[in-house]
Amino acid sequence: ILKALASNPINVEMLRQLSISRGGLVSNELRQKAWPLLLNIDIDNIPPKPNEEELHSHKDYGQVVLDVNRSVKRFPPGMLEEVRLSYQDQLIDCIMWILVNNMDLHYYQGFHDVVVTFLLVVGERLTFCIMNKLVQNHFRDFMDKTMDKTNFMLNYLLPIIGKVNPKLRKFLEKSEVGMIFCLSWLITWYGHVLKDLKDIVRLYDFFIACHPLMPIYLAADIVLYRQIEVMCCVCEMPYVHRFLSQLPDDLPFEQLIISSGDLFLQYPPSVIKHEAEMIREKLVLF
Repeated sequence: ILKALASNPINVEMLRQLSISRGGLVSNELRQKAWPLLLNIDIDNIPPKPNEEELHSHKDYGQVVLDVNRSVKRFPPGMLEEVRLSYQDQLIDCIMWILVNNMDLHYYQGFHDVVVTFLLVVGERLTFCIMNKLVQNHFRDFMDKTMDKTNFMLNYLLPIIGKVNPKLRKFLEKSEVGMIFCLSWLITWYGHVLKDLKDIVRLYDFFIACHPLMPIYLAADIVLYRQIEVMCCVCEMPYVHRFLSQLPDDLPFEQLIISSGDLFLQYPPSVIKHEAEMIREKLVLF
């Protein structure tokens, strides 16, 4: 990683490969340097932060404050209260800075789970830079007026699973579990459902370096990894939903990153899109 960062010009493609490979970017100090480069961000040309009046007058300010005040669990255990409160103030300001700078986008509950992860790793200024770029691509569909585009992304899940294990797909369809169980996984990049910040930032290395649909491939791979336990459930929605929506703490993320990357290469979005569209049409009919 240091070799890639020290090269002239900086070897961004090597950084991308290292972000995906075992161990990812290793440390938060290296992430502070590598993440902006992976996203082609000019950190020397940052839009000025709006004044307090502009931040507080935004239509979503009240909701953001409520969500941030409920986000205590997202901060490392043992953090001093005054430090946490300072971070929460920064978190509110940073979210509002992003929203004011992108007035065509809409805040959603769970967005704060993403922003707080970056804030804890790179600080407020770089968090704005990174999120200001990510909301234009990776998170844009989640920030639309409706959930139509987000729901369409969820429609990729069963077709991907079915390519690997048709029996598992049939079981999930028979149970009528739907795909909402992994909604929070996608819209927070797993930040809301994982307890260990190290696991979360490792996934962020992977997602930043990859296609915006990679989180749904990881979701499919997690379900496939747990397929034996899934199919031991009573084949009814409440039982399957309860099992799938609770991620275990010991998932082998390095293994899953490799296998979900392989899934993406074997069954790219262009191959899955038609089936996803068919699912959308079927849901509209019902």
